[in-house]
Amino acid sequence: MTFRITFLGTGGGRHTSMFQTRCTGGMLIEHGDPIMRMHVDPGPGALTQMRRIRYDVGSTDSVVISHAHPDHYSDGPCVIEGMTRGGWVKRGHLYGSPTVIEGEGGLGPCLSPYHLGLPISSTAFRPGDVLDIDGQRVEICRARHSDPTNVGFRFDTPFGVVSYVSDTDYDEDIGRQYIGSRVLILPVTTPHNNRINYHMCTDTAIEMVDLVKPELCIFTHLGIVMIEEGPDAQAEMCQDATGVRTVAGKDLMVLDVGEDLELSQARTYDGEWIPEWAPKLPEKYRDDGQKGNF
Repeated sequence: MTFRITFLGTGGGRHTSMFQTRCTGGMLIEHGDPIMRMHVDPGPGALTQMRRIRYDVGSTDSVVISHAHPDHYSDGPCVIEGMTRGGWVKRGHLYGSPTVIEGEGGLGPCLSPYHLGLPISSTAFRPGDVLDIDGQRVEICRARHSDPTNVGFRFDTPFGVVSYVSDTDYDEDIGRQYIGSRVLILPVTTPHNNRINYHMCTDTAIEMVDLVKPELCIFTHLGIVMIEEGPDAQAEMCQDATGVRTVAGKDLMVLDVGEDLELSQARTYDGEWIPEWAPKLPEKYRDDGQKGNF
């Protein structure tokens, strides 16, 4: 069995996204046997990062979007088109919060009716839901964010629970949802006690990690001030305060979850195009003389 996460981007927030100080492309999750592929929160930079690691977006099986903020969804339409082979093959599944799928309270919908109709199904989720995403059990958790429909996730893997908290303010009730997690992927937008609404800073991260006591905590969704301050030092502060192994995520970092928790960096192939990626027009749409590429 496999459970592997490739962090396509570890940045978050407006300024990091606008300037791509870090990429904001979300996470690729490979899981199961045979391996299925899930893309969580495909924000800006997702497509570029997938190309850098020679990942064929057409192999994606599901797209999951936590909420209706651009750093979590803006590359979503192109990822969906890739998953459905340019829209020619009805395949894959889309999952998102109500603002993403339906629109609510002035937010969203984030995807056009055309893109919502390309996969086999498009499903809105809410806290308390339990999903089966291509054989992977996923529990939907409550968040407290400026998008009130935002959620976090618990992935129940054969190797323990891997949780992705998504953007939220912290309180003990939020934290208790993640007790029992072996890995805690924690959006920590600002350093020290630099508190901003609806997001976590290093001090609140320490509170949550101390409550949940995972085996490994990974800081992600790093804002511009956090990046300038130095995420590695902030992660070290959390580790010293809690005794929990804490790592500041890096773009294209890979986490392999098994008996051990192994971190590495994905190999990149900058500047190289793969001819085999050129998609072929299905036979039923071809006319005489067409080469079949589109």
